[in-house]
Amino acid sequence: MELRQMRYFVAVAQELHFGRAAARLHISTPTLSQQIKAVEREIGAPLLIRHSRGVDLTPAGRVLLRAAQDVLRSAEEALRATRRTAGVAAPVLRLGLLNGVPPWLPARIEDVLAARVPGCRTVMTGGTTAAQVRLLDAGEVDLALLRSPVTLPAGLRQTPVAEEGLGVLMSAGHPLTDRDTLDLADLAGQELILFPRESAPGLHDRVLETLRSGGAGIALSDSAMGHAQLRSALPLLPAAIGLSSARGAALPDLAWRPLRGRPLVVGYAAAWHSESRDPAVHAVLAALSGGRVEPS
Repeated sequence: MELRQMRYFVAVAQELHFGRAAARLHISTPTLSQQIKAVEREIGAPLLIRHSRGVDLTPAGRVLLRAAQDVLRSAEEALRATRRTAGVAAPVLRLGLLNGVPPWLPARIEDVLAARVPGCRTVMTGGTTAAQVRLLDAGEVDLALLRSPVTLPAGLRQTPVAEEGLGVLMSAGHPLTDRDTLDLADLAGQELILFPRESAPGLHDRVLETLRSGGAGIALSDSAMGHAQLRSALPLLPAAIGLSSARGAALPDLAWRPLRGRPLVVGYAAAWHSESRDPAVHAVLAALSGGRVEPS
């Protein structure tokens, strides 16, 4: 039995569900099921009782779970001890962490590294899309999260990894809060506070083009700020609006309304050097892009 198969079995035994375990391991459910069946064939006995709600462990499965956890801990300690003796530093992933990225995205990256590159340490540098592109191009980060669309310098590649629909964020007393859902035309004449263009030019231009072509007819505010500042500014500017994902619905003293038909979508991409051979970078890319890493 391989260590990889032990990790697979431990995940299923802890989740008691193939789908959840597969998501945690960033592999497909059929692949995971085949690997567990291969372990059961090798042992010669069932380890799981499969039913409609998930799985339960057999007595043999409970024994293997305890033993596999011990083996995996020993293997990780052996790797750390060997590296220390050889004077080899533990692997490090320098991650360009985009301001305001969905929290689940860096959390998933950490899960991937824990499963596929044991002992890897993540060092994060925050910044806007434009700043992350500069850091990546200068070789100061290994992998960067960006808002798309974004044009990259030669030698860098990107792949889409997530997206969020945008709605309207405003003060709790704004007249548009009377409606549960908004159309782009409802935004006509509204003062829109948008992020500075230089922080993400591609997205900035796409947002304005979509709003204007959809009949929004907004008035772009002289004020420009990121989402963190927008949260503080909107209560002081009750006639203005901003844009936010549904995460904005949880903000105190503000109101968030979705746009009908989801006309505004912000995409997130992972970018890296095309010549990179860093196993941590490629483990993350394989998981986030479903194994399909595409050129920019």
